[in-house]
Amino acid sequence: MYSKQTETAIAAASRLAEVYDGGTTRLSATQIADSRGLQRPFVAKILTSLSQAGLVSGTPGPGGGYTLARPPKKIRLFDIYRLFEREDSSDACPFGGGVCGVGEPCPLHGKLVEVQDAVDRLLHETTLESFREAYQDEGMRPVAKGEHPPGHRRSFRASSRSR
Repeated sequence: MYSKQTETAIAAASRLAEVYDGGTTRLSATQIADSRGLQRPFVAKILTSLSQAGLVSGTPGPGGGYTLARPPKKIRLFDIYRLFEREDSSDACPFGGGVCGVGEPCPLHGKLVEVQDAVDRLLHETTLESFREAYQDEGMRPVAKGEHPPGHRRSFRASSRSR
């Protein structure tokens, strides 16, 4: 659905949203990376990009670190997504070599349009506030890599099993 850069950027920004208190609490790139099980140098690079885009602000030195540059409810997932993903304007039909939307629709056309519409809604309507609320108001905590929460929940990733 999106690149590793976008995934890491959302993970880093969501961690900053979890602890957001108006900018008082700052986290280092190392703290963010370790809390999300991500590579430290990659997170540092991503935070630089987020900072240049005005989504996070960083303060160097002791007592420094990163915080969101504005409240989590003012940052949409799309604001992060657009930094790392290119707009796909392809009209190619997966059913054949033609242009999708011209002539009879292919067997997948309706479903593909539904999926794209759902992704667009998710990116444009979801803000980082959902992470702040989950962490601060509801007490939800991420599960560490390699651990399994009680009960089973469905993964957001596509299944690797063959059908």
